[in-house]
Amino acid sequence: MRISVSEAKGQLTELVRRAEAGDEVVLTRHGQAAVRLVPVRATLDRMSRRALLEAARAAGSSKAKAGPSAARSQDFLYGDDGLPG
Repeated sequence: MRISVSEAKGQLTELVRRAEAGDEVVLTRHGQAAVRLVPVRATLDRMSRRALLEAARAAGSSKAKAGPSAARSQDFLYGDDGLPG
């Protein structure tokens, strides 16, 4: 949506709501685009980032233990003498 700065003054609350909802809101001056209203992304604090990383590490390490080791995954192709069987 494109709206002039002078018209936007009376509708600022509604324009902010629309921008937060994902609508593109462009303010114009003399018919030319001047600014775009976009929502600010929430930043995680230090403790939240650390908790997220620890959760990802834990999930990754639990998945790694689920299957056979990659070093031994092809052993069934070979006999006791080490030759293809």
